[in-house]
This record gives sequence, structure tokens and C-alpha cells, in this order.
Amino acid sequence: MPNNKSKERNPWFWIPSLYLAEGLPYVVVMTVSVIMYKRLEISNTEIALYTSWLYLPWVIKPFWSPVVDLLKTKRFWIVVMQFFIGAGLAGVALTLPTENFFKYTLAFFWLMAFSSATHDIAADGFYMLGLKEHEQAFFVGIRATFYRIAFIAGQGLLVILAGQIEVTSGDIPYAWMITFFILAGMFILFFTYHLFVLPYPKSDLKRSEVQLKKFFNEFVRTFASFFKKKEILLILLFVLFYRFAEAQLVKMASPFLLDEKDVGGLALTTSQVGLVYGTVGVIALSLGGILGGIAAARNGLKFWIWWMLIAINLPNVVYVYLAITQTSNFLLINISVAIEQFGYGFGFTAFMLYLIYISEGEFKTAHYAIATGFMALGMMLPGMISGWIQEQLGYQNFFIWICISTIPAFIITKLINIDPLFGKKISQNNE
Repeated sequence: MPNNKSKERNPWFWIPSLYLAEGLPYVVVMTVSVIMYKRLEISNTEIALYTSWLYLPWVIKPFWSPVVDLLKTKRFWIVVMQFFIGAGLAGVALTLPTENFFKYTLAFFWLMAFSSATHDIAADGFYMLGLKEHEQAFFVGIRATFYRIAFIAGQGLLVILAGQIEVTSGDIPYAWMITFFILAGMFILFFTYHLFVLPYPKSDLKRSEVQLKKFFNEFVRTFASFFKKKEILLILLFVLFYRFAEAQLVKMASPFLLDEKDVGGLALTTSQVGLVYGTVGVIALSLGGILGGIAAARNGLKFWIWWMLIAINLPNVVYVYLAITQTSNFLLINISVAIEQFGYGFGFTAFMLYLIYISEGEFKTAHYAIATGFMALGMMLPGMISGWIQEQLGYQNFFIWICISTIPAFIITKLINIDPLFGKKISQNNE
């Protein structure tokens, strides 16, 4: 390998951009797509059903990750997936003006979702290979920050931009076409930049055929061992139901803000939704997550799990209030969403710590990957039916149903067992 490739690259040149590129497609697929389809007058039932299917690549990540690990290098996967994400974004832009735009754009969102999930695997592995141990500890906060910035840019600034173009042009499909062309251009820049800037770690090598067979055998053994864990049924029920209410709410929150008042919505503009969810909401979510991590580091998971369970579920009542009052007070709407998102950020800490807790042992990394797959499944399945439920009940009764949907999580949490000492050191290591 040429010397110029083997030399080290300053992590500041590639860590921020890499994690911007990791966060943007995820938020576009999961959140921006919902807002766009709502503005293009797709029904809530169809929006929730089809955009929830886009979680599937993250569900199957534990099965796909060995392939990424074995074939080619992680650097190769990163740059190729960024190219495919850019192509998918361009595909959405090009097909938006067509008659069958829903079908075609969904196909390109599928390409983006699969490419994004693959990019996640490669980028997180490359982070470990491209940095020394002390650098990994130093940059963990930097990468988390730029991942959150990607959310502000995606569901905040870009949605606001689309809303402004909607107003000035009077053409909603055109506004979103321009927005997705801008996104596509950004990813072509990411692809080109990382093609030259990403380092070539000596340990980032594809495996030999002998290692390939051994690796797959080991994966089957570790996968089977996950389901031999004590109380595995309770573990799976907790993972699937802890976010049962949130999985439904997250799909209908933006449509509720956008829908007209005569159908129970708040009639916000696209730009207003971008501000509420993409800036105020993301900041509140981040603050909640930071505070949750600090709290868990001091007292451990067992002490905080009930408080965090309450935090992730109780603030859902703000949507009941908003649906009943249908307030036009934009400040009050922002405060309500900020409360809900702060609670979600705080409460999500317990969930992630529990995934780490059940993954402890000989196969920690593999078991954590499997657990996150079930986490994605827990978001996908309830999300698929949430639009249909909302259209059957109306927004007021739907949000009441969301509050009722929190009950299984409380029941299952009562039944699980957690080591009282777990959480302090783990939380500190994962901040």
C-alpha cells in the first residue's frame, strides 16, 4: 500500500463529517419523509405503514453486519454507501413530479434506508479502527454532537427550507424536489471528500476465506447464545414494549401538527414544524439525554429506571392537551413539544443502559447488536398500525390511546431484574 495512504489523518478532518453523514440519512428516512408525504396529501394510514417498513434495515442489521465486516474494508463500505445514499436522494427528487411518486419515492427511500444502516455498521467499526484508544474516548462526545447536529440540519433546517420554498413558489412537490436535490448534492460532496480524506487504518482489512467460515460459525453460536439468556422472554418483552407508545406517537406527531383544525390538527406550516421538531425538539431531546446519562452515572440503572420510564411516558399527555385545545399559541406548542422530547431523551437513557446490561458477558458486542435489532423491531411494528389507529379514533382519542399504550411498559418493568450496582461505570464509559 502506498505510503501516502498509510499515513495517519487528523481525526478532526473526518470524525465530524462522518457522523453528519451517518445522522442525516436516518433522519431523512424516518422523519423528513413523514413530513413530506403529509404535505403531499398521503393518508396517515399509508404514511405510518410504509415509512415504518423503512425500519427493517435496522432490524436486520445484526444479520447484515458480519457481511460488512467480512467483505472488503469498512472504508470501502463507507464511501460506497455515501454514493448510494446520494443516488437515493436524487432518485426521490427526480420522481417527486411523477404521477406515481409515492411508489417510486418509497423505493428510493428503501435504497437510502439500507445504505444508511450499512453505513452505520461500517462507520462505527471504522471509528474503532481509525483512532487510537485514547482518541476514541476523546472523540466520543464529538461524534455524538455532530450526529445530533445532523438531526437539527435534517428535520430542522431542511424542513424549514422546504417550507420557505413552498411559500415562495406555491408548488409543494417542487419545494421538496429542490430540497432533496440539495441533500443529494451534499452526499456527493460527502462521498468525494471522504474518498480522499478518510485514513487507511492497517487493521481495516477484509478477512481471508478461512476466517470467513470460522467467523460465520462463531456468529451462529453467539446468536444462539443470546436466546439462552435467563428470562429471555421478559428481556424481549421489555425491549419491544418500553417504547410501544412512543413508536406510535412519533409517526403521528408531525401529521398532527400539519393537519388542518377541522380534522383535529394544529394547522402549522411546514417551516413551523421544522422549527418545533427540528430545533426546539432536538435540543430538548439532547438535554434530556445528557441529564439522563449524568443521573444514571451517579445512582445506576436500577435506581433510575422507574423515574426514566415515567419521564418517557408521562409527557405524552401534552399531546392530549394540544389535541383538546387545538391552540394557535406557537410558543405554547414549542414548550409542549420540548417537554415531551426532554422526557423522551431522559427516559431513553434507561432503555439504552438496559440493552448494555443484557449484553454483558462473553459475546457483548454481538448481543448488543441483536438487542438493537429488536429495538428497531419494537419501533417498526407499532408504527405500522399507528396511522390506521389515528384515522379510526381521531387525534384526541388517539393521543388518549397513546397514554393507555404506556401501561405494558410499566407492567414488564415491574417484572425484570437489574443488578443494583449496574449503570454507574457503564454510563460513564458511554457518555
